[in-house]
Amino acid sequence: MTDMNAFDTGALILFDEVARSGSFTAAAELLGYTQSAVSRRVAALERATGGPLFERLARGVRLTPAGVSLHRHAIAVLDRLERASEELAAIHGGSGGTLRVGAFATANVDLVPMTLKRFAERRPNVGLRLVEGLTNRLIERLRAGALDVAVISDYPAGLTAECDRIVPLREDRLLVALPQSHRLAAEPDVDLRDLADETWIEAAPRGQPTLLVTACAAAGFTPRSGLRVAEWTGKFGFVAAGLGVTLVPELAARAVPANLVLRPLRGLAPARKVYAALPEAPLAAAQEFVRLLGEWQVCTTATPA
Repeated sequence: MTDMNAFDTGALILFDEVARSGSFTAAAELLGYTQSAVSRRVAALERATGGPLFERLARGVRLTPAGVSLHRHAIAVLDRLERASEELAAIHGGSGGTLRVGAFATANVDLVPMTLKRFAERRPNVGLRLVEGLTNRLIERLRAGALDVAVISDYPAGLTAECDRIVPLREDRLLVALPQSHRLAAEPDVDLRDLADETWIEAAPRGQPTLLVTACAAAGFTPRSGLRVAEWTGKFGFVAAGLGVTLVPELAARAVPANLVLRPLRGLAPARKVYAALPEAPLAAAQEFVRLLGEWQVCTTATPA
């Protein structure tokens, strides 16, 4: 039976050098060994492979047919190992591999795509993969090794799952979206209490805790529910039609159509905190991505009144 331990990387490198140079002495000088050490290592490899790999000549050595066959495989193995080493160096250095990013839905409106755009400009050889999901699920995937970085928030129930590393990014305020004809559309900001009699277009199922319900309770009233729309972006059409008002995360301001007016809330303004979550030993590419996340600026596209 062939001793597979004989095919360690060092043995293959030595065998390759002897084959290329045609001399035990030349290979020994190149690799920093003694000539006798090279001879012993080659002899051990020949015993493990079942026969001679070199013909011993008066001046140097020459591969036997078995040696030619082994040399072909050795070259392929050493080439693959060299490429693996280069690829791993690129991954650890942040200039190669694939960055697997997870994010909650609202972060994918502007924060994540614009940050990925800047990241791709700086790291063009890093592949990108995106997963969208709820915060707790993203944390689970991160801890399972399926993600390299996750953009998460403390809404609606706080960070209930543990992460190895949490980097605070920003506070995501909730803005109010109003039709252009609304009585408060011309105001620079709006007090939530001035909206106590409004009908609210919501996306969450009844009974589910929301920042709106929490903030309105702090302001001293219960929001009057109107139509409920499954997708939060679908609320905009109902607001534009004058059927109610709605809250919009600042992260999603870019998605608000130009026929609506966005206004910040003063006083008891609801907000959530946004974080980047990383594994204990993050990739350099993930750390660069988090740094760029921290540089993102809000872009509001709604038409001012």
